Amino acid sequence: MKSLVLLSGGVDSATCLAMKVAEYGRDQVMALNVFYGQRHSKEMESARRIASHYGVELEEYDLKTIMQGSDCALLSDSGKEIEHGSYDQQKGRAENGTVSTYVPFRNGLMLSIAAARALIHGCSEICYGAHADDAAGSAYPDCTPEFYRSMDSAIYEGSGHVLHLSAPLIDMNKAGVVREGLRLGVPYEMTWSCYEGGDEPCHRCGTCIDRENAFKANGTVDPLCR
Repeated sequence: MKSLVLLSGGVDSATCLAMKVAEYGRDQVMALNVFYGQRHSKEMESARRIASHYGVELEEYDLKTIMQGSDCALLSDSGKEIEHGSYDQQKGRAENGTVSTYVPFRNGLMLSIAAARALIHGCSEICYGAHADDAAGSAYPDCTPEFYRSMDSAIYEGSGHVLHLSAPLIDMNKAGVVREGLRLGVPYEMTWSCYEGGDEPCHRCGTCIDRENAFKANGTVDPLCR
């Protein structure tokens, strides 16, 4: 079994990488990072550090042009400001349930690329870090169990019954993800989540709040807040 892990450089994907290295060994794991036009490259830099930490190969692709014309606040071409406040607060104001940082079909795009690269590299599994908090209320519809099951079926059929999609965090909330990562010794000090991309986390955007609360729920402090 060889696994290709989508590695953004954040908490969830780093935890997935640690899980797969623990399960298969680092020689049977590789990582894929995709730049899609986000405001900063901090997560990409984190992905490189994390991949190096685990001794796995990392491939990088730049797909910024695909997102041209989107007004998603997460993208560098958008005129929108990053919305501050928790995801629960944002979902109450969001159109169609999604939050302002939902990037159009981002996971579908990345998983399609991952499927091609996985087949080329002889992998039999793709792994991504969707979890229950992102799926709640369709904040990120490409993180829901329904999306996961549909993409798993499509990838399996489209690969000639060679590839499967793994989402080991799908039933966990963020606190559960951090709990598993702490157990595995994930170097969370190397990860980056903040949408603002400054020298320090902003502590106000949805992902900062979600992340910091997850560490608190585990009786510890986010290493980026120390």
